[in-house]
Amino acid sequence: MDYQKRKKLNDSFFHVLFTLAAIIAASMIFFIFVFIIKRGVSVFMPSYPGRLNLGEFLTGLTWRADQGKYGVFFIVVNTLFTAFFAILISFPVSVLTALFIVKIAPKPIRNVLTTVIELLAAVPSVVYGVFASGVIVQGVDKLAAAFNYSTFGGRSVMAVSILLAIMILPTMTSLSIVAIKSVKQDLEHASLALGASQTQTNFKVVLTAAKSGIFAGLILGLARAFGEATAVSMVAGNRPIGPSFHPFDITRTLTSTMLSGLNETSGVDYDVRYSVGIVLMITILISNLAIHFIKKKVGNEGK
Repeated sequence: MDYQKRKKLNDSFFHVLFTLAAIIAASMIFFIFVFIIKRGVSVFMPSYPGRLNLGEFLTGLTWRADQGKYGVFFIVVNTLFTAFFAILISFPVSVLTALFIVKIAPKPIRNVLTTVIELLAAVPSVVYGVFASGVIVQGVDKLAAAFNYSTFGGRSVMAVSILLAIMILPTMTSLSIVAIKSVKQDLEHASLALGASQTQTNFKVVLTAAKSGIFAGLILGLARAFGEATAVSMVAGNRPIGPSFHPFDITRTLTSTMLSGLNETSGVDYDVRYSVGIVLMITILISNLAIHFIKKKVGNEGK
């Protein structure tokens, strides 16, 4: 077999291999979605014992299993509220940290900070939860006491937001580092040659050119903020009514609702957790589309 035939055979083999891998990955996502949707929709079907009203579920402001009330609207609002404040805290910090690591920090410091970011990304969620339960809630409790406000041991909206901000910081920082490193040096040199300072170049040229990767990090960070369950459940408090807007009030998120008491329940109280999962997936989808829309707007304004 000559070289050209061998080359075509290798290309065909890897093409089939990569296609098969893509199909397997896509099918796993498809099967998960089908399973969750099938189980979650079943509680609203007429044939389901103790069926729930879809309208009351989507617009309800109370989650009380003992009263048979399952309203998810206030939980969606709580989830968006805590995730928004987590992003508000961590996104600027992550972008500025990435910019410092790539463009400003000396090489020894750069290597140390990069290692620290990678280690933070590898820390398990339960460890973050234990840290939040032992440190963050105490800090929040003391802060609330300074304003003459009583908390439930520090478990609150603020504790959840701070915890999520810490957890999503390494993800967004890592992707921002990759995005900033991918910016061509020619753009930076051209900006400096035109008389711009290094700071002006970093903010107006480098960050603008890297915005696609930075927003990708924002999307992944937001997805983790929405999807985090174990750590959030340890500091949220699972308030049965809402929404919760006060920073020192306990709250309830979609993931903490799905996780709490999962192994101690059955029937409609168990199956409705899958309905919450559907709402969570829709919330993540809409949030990602909104971020993509904002990215396009920012890109158009930069032109």
